[in-house]
This record gives sequence, C-alpha cells and structure tokens, in this order.
Amino acid sequence: MSISGSKPQKKPLSWLAKFRRAATLMAQPKKPIAKAPTVWRSVRAIVFASWLNVLLVFIPISWVMNFALPDHYTLIFVFAFLAIIPLAKLLAFATDELSLRVGQTLAGLLNATLGNAVELIVSIIALAKCQLTIVQSSLVGSILSNLLLVLGMCFFAGGLRFSEQGFGQSAVQLNSSLLTISVIAVLLPGAFHMALQGQPESDELSTDYKILKTSHGVAIILLFIYASYLVFQLFSHKALYDDDNEDMQPTKEYAGQNPFRLHRTHRNITDGETVLSPSPTREGEASTTLSRPADVNRDVEPATHSIASVETVTPEQPLMSLTVCLCLLVIVTVLVAVTAEFLVDSIDGLTASGTISKEFVGVILLPIVGNAAEHVTAVTVSVKDKLTLSLGVAVGSSIQIALFVIPFIITLGWIMNKPLTLLFDPLESIVLFLSVLTVNYVVQDGKSNWLEGMILMCLYMILAVTFWYYPGESLVDVIEDFPGY
Repeated sequence: MSISGSKPQKKPLSWLAKFRRAATLMAQPKKPIAKAPTVWRSVRAIVFASWLNVLLVFIPISWVMNFALPDHYTLIFVFAFLAIIPLAKLLAFATDELSLRVGQTLAGLLNATLGNAVELIVSIIALAKCQLTIVQSSLVGSILSNLLLVLGMCFFAGGLRFSEQGFGQSAVQLNSSLLTISVIAVLLPGAFHMALQGQPESDELSTDYKILKTSHGVAIILLFIYASYLVFQLFSHKALYDDDNEDMQPTKEYAGQNPFRLHRTHRNITDGETVLSPSPTREGEASTTLSRPADVNRDVEPATHSIASVETVTPEQPLMSLTVCLCLLVIVTVLVAVTAEFLVDSIDGLTASGTISKEFVGVILLPIVGNAAEHVTAVTVSVKDKLTLSLGVAVGSSIQIALFVIPFIITLGWIMNKPLTLLFDPLESIVLFLSVLTVNYVVQDGKSNWLEGMILMCLYMILAVTFWYYPGESLVDVIEDFPGY
C-alpha cells in the first residue's frame, strides 16, 4: 500500500475563502511601493500638486460672499463654482495616491467612485432643498460630460500621438450594454406618462403617483444590476479589464513622421517608412526608435515584452503617506459639501432673471465642476497610451452615475419623502439616448483616433448650444402636493 495513496485529498475552497483570496489579489498593487514620504513632504506635495490650487483662494471668498452679500447670487455662484474646481482636483490627487496601493481594477473603481463624489454631494444637497430639477439635470449632464467631453478629449489627445489606440473590445461593449439599460430605465417613465395621458380613468395626479412608485421599484433593480456589475468586474471577470488582456486591440504609431509633432523631424522616419504592416512597425519602433525609455514597454503589445523589462521594474514612489492621504480626502469632502450648499442656494437667484436657465446650469455648468479633475486625469493617461484606464474613468464613471448614483438618489428621496422620479425632462432623455447610441458606434471596433474624439467633443458643444436656449420643462414638481410630501 503506497504512502501517497493514504494522503487526504485537498478540500475545495469555500466561497468565503475564494472571496478573501480574490479580495487580497485585487488589493495587491501591480508594482511594489517605495517608502512613504514624511508628513512635511506629503503636505508640500499637496500644495504643489497642481496650478489649480491657486483657485483655493475662492473658498473663503465664496463663504464671505454668502454671508456678507447674500443677495448677490451671481457672484456667489461664480466664486463657489471656481472654489469647487481645485477641491475636485485635490480629491482626484488623493484618489491617485490611494490607487497606487491597490490593483489596477480596484484603482479604476476608486477613480470612478471618488471622481463622482462631487456630483453625489451636490445632488444630495439639492435633493434636501427640493431642487429636483437641478438633481435630475446635473446627473444627466454628468453622464453626457463623461461620455462626450471627457472621452472625446481622451481620443483626441491620444490620437495626436498615436495613429490608432486600441482597448478591450468586450469590456467596452459590456459597458455600452449597461449604459443602454440605464437609458431604458430613464425613457420608460416618459413613455408611461405619455401612454396614460388623455385616458378618462387616469387623471394627472394618479398618473404621477404611479410613476413615482414605478421609479422606486426600478431604482432598486438598477442598484442590484450595479452590485452584479461590481462582482463581475472585481471578481469573476476582472482579467477582462486588465491592460494585458488578449482581447486588447494593438496601438499603432503613425507611419513615418507624426503630422501633429513639430520640431522632431529628424527621428523615426526611416523605420516608419520601411515597415508596412502594423505589428512589425510597433515592434521596430519600440526596440530602435522610441526616444522615451519610460514609454517603451507601454507601447509594445503584451506578447512582445522582454525579460529585461521585467527585471528592471522600479518601485512606485508615493507622494503622500497613507494617513495624510485619508485626512486630505476627509477635509476636501467637508469643504466640497459646505461650498456646494452655497452653490445650490444661489441657483434660484441666478436663474430668476431668465438670462440663464436651470437646465443649462444643471446639464452643462455643474458637471464641469465635478468632472474637471477627471478631464485632466483621463487625458493625461490617454496620451501615455493607457486608454483602458481612460475608459475606466470616463465610461466607468458614467456607468456608476447611471446605475448607482441616480437610483441611490431616487431611493434617498424616497426615504426623505421627496417626490423625485425617473421622469426626466423629455429633451434630456432623448439627448441621453442619442449620446449613448453615438458612443456605442464609436467604440464598437475597439479602436480610437483623433477624429472620433473631435466628433464626440463637437456633439457635446452642439448640446451646450441647445441647452443654452432651452427653457426646460418641469416634470418633477407636479406631485409635490401629494399627501406626505
């Protein structure tokens, strides 16, 4: 009788053990982390993190204006608007520092989550003050800003350096499906309202009450879809969202001279002109002609990584210690909450003259405040050929707003007895549907170029002009006379 035959067989891992193992791998950073800097160096890094910190001076100015000159709504709005922009940038800076200490997938989730913190805070404050039109339009505007402006800027900026940039086709198509589901959830209450209009047995009050109850049920279902999406992205199919996924399309350099690069005509001409096929061009350029050593491994296809590149991995140097980073997140969140309250309070006075509408403020202006930091982050990494991370910030942020923030605000309004529904303004609903449809067509081939980016940005400018002249149609104030509201 053999000894090996008497050994007990290994028991399969339990669900909890698998969950812990997946969570451990997800929290493990891709590169080793160097020693954290001191508190003084961390504070210095915060101060010099961005030139936008100059705008921090508008925080006390907006606060003083709110209490000293409460009737000057335009000035209060402008100063509070300018004050939130650097706070959003500091929030993104702290998020990037946290992202260094976790895996790539969790880093993308952190960027999308904390990147939407400003929109969430503004929406909660507006909901508490029953500014329901602002809540709805700002959330729709945030989705449009991420899908059209941020994504368009990423494609355009990356296209100025690369002829074509590739990304994971399967993951993007799945994200498009999730956005389509959220758009359907927004369109159905409008169809519900139109179908019951004019029927003798359904008056306006009972129809709006049914739409309110329908919105509560749909919101819970959307939250369940988002939870399922998190499990899919972080545990069961996390490899689908990695840069080294086999589904990734290759990135192509310009053949010959880059037409958008000036004063560098003496480099990269011979190799680019003698190679005709896309893959050898990338390999030849990566091995002989790239003038930026840090970008060599980033621009080469995953199958062409050399052993030397693995051996020369240097630890990531954080700019802040973990304690200072968490303290910065808390302080910035409090400052955003207070300043956003002054911002929301000034909207009624700002729009009272009729020069600017609430629709334009909610759809165009407020999303710029919250997405300013995301613009910078996404565009910066797209130029470095990290388009997967750019998509995670832009499209991932839109999915989070559509499947989490909107149903969460609907549910929160249910708890707070606020009559917030999924019955959005008709123009906002149609624009959201057409934008998601356009983005789906743009990303379906798994490649991007500068022209596609310009198309998305121009579409966003078309929408900005449209909402500037659109007076808006209030569909959320009808049921405020319901008992209990």
